Amino acid sequence: MNRINKLFSEKKHNILSVYFCAGDPTLESVPQIIRTLEKKGIDMIEIGIPFSDPMADGPVIQNAAMHALRNGMTLRKLFGQLAGIRQDVTIPLILMGYLNPILQYGFENFCASCREYGIDGVIIPDLPFKEYQEEFRATAEKYDIRIIMLITPETSEERIRQIDEHTDGFIYMVSSAAITGAQKNFNEQKQAYFKRIDGMNLRNPRMIGFGISNRQTFEAASSYAAGCIIGSKFITLLEEEKGDAAKAADRLLDALRQ
Repeated sequence: MNRINKLFSEKKHNILSVYFCAGDPTLESVPQIIRTLEKKGIDMIEIGIPFSDPMADGPVIQNAAMHALRNGMTLRKLFGQLAGIRQDVTIPLILMGYLNPILQYGFENFCASCREYGIDGVIIPDLPFKEYQEEFRATAEKYDIRIIMLITPETSEERIRQIDEHTDGFIYMVSSAAITGAQKNFNEQKQAYFKRIDGMNLRNPRMIGFGISNRQTFEAASSYAAGCIIGSKFITLLEEEKGDAAKAADRLLDALRQ
C-alpha cells in the first residue's frame, strides 16, 4: 500500500504535514531535516523543489527557493540526497514543485526516480486537472505515485467531484485563493468554505494548507479536514534557528499547542 494511503487509513484526524524547501538552509540539509521531523512526530513531509518563478508561493517560500537555487540545488541533486532515506524513514514523503523542472527532467524519468528514492506522491500546483488526466495520470499510476490535486474556494463543485473521483491519496484544500503565508486566524468566509467541502462527503481525505501557523488556525482547519499542511511558519522558524531543524520543529509544535 502506498504510504500516503496507509497514513490516512490509520489516522483520521489531526494529521500534520510539514513543508520545507530542498536546498534551504543548506544544500545538504534535506536528509537531516526529514529525519528530524519524523523523530519529532510529524506525520507527513512535503519537500519543495526550488523553482525561479513559484507563482503560488508567498515571500517566505519564494526566498527559500531563491536561497536553495543559489546553493546549487537541482532535482537531480535532490534525488541523490534521498538515496537511502527509506532505510530508516517510514512516513510519507511528497515532492511539491512546478511543472517546468519536472518536464525538463522528463515526466516518466521523474516518476521512476520518485519510486526508486521513496517518494509517495507529488503536488504540482500549475498542472491543470485536464492535462493530468490526459497526459500524466497513466504514467504516475504505473509507478504508484499519487498526484495530489489542489482545490480553492473558487473551484466548482463539479470540478471538485471530478478530482475526488479520479485521484487518490488526499485532496489539498488551499485555504484561500491567495499565495502561501502564515495567518493568525481564519475568517468566517474561509471557515464556511471548509464546512461546505466537508459537507460534500468526498471519497478522499482532505488536508488544508496556506496560512496555518498557530493553534487557532490548526484547530479551525483540522475540525473540517483530516489535518493541516504547514510551510511558511516552519521555514521562518528554521531560518530563525539558523538551520537547526530540531529547535524549529519544537517551536512549531509549541505554537500549535499554545
